[in-house]
Amino acid sequence: MAGRETAPASGKALEQAVQRVAEGLGLDCASQVRVGRRIWGAERRIDLVLRDRQSGRRLGLECKFQGTVGSAEEKIPALIDDIAAWPIDGLVVISGEGFSANMKAFLLSTGKVVYLEDLEIWLRLYFGMDL
Repeated sequence: MAGRETAPASGKALEQAVQRVAEGLGLDCASQVRVGRRIWGAERRIDLVLRDRQSGRRLGLECKFQGTVGSAEEKIPALIDDIAAWPIDGLVVISGEGFSANMKAFLLSTGKVVYLEDLEIWLRLYFGMDL
């Protein structure tokens, strides 16, 4: 499977790994796509926007890495809310050993978060590809 590789060691490496998975499935991939503004005026950007060439269907992906215990994980619930304002469906891809067990459970329960290692099958199901 295209998603089987060495674990990323940074947020940028995670974004690159996600892009490789998407492109390995034949999906077009645009990065840092501007989609308007947040309520306080800051630009809203989506890390990656995937597009299936045949159907035109699109999916926005935010990539969040946490290598050590810290507060970065606390920003993801707000990101899940932010995805609701996007003009397309969205998903958060996470990687790293720094997410607490409670936060992992919460994030996965939203249905809007997937581990990098589970991304390929998720994308195959979403875009209607063979398993």
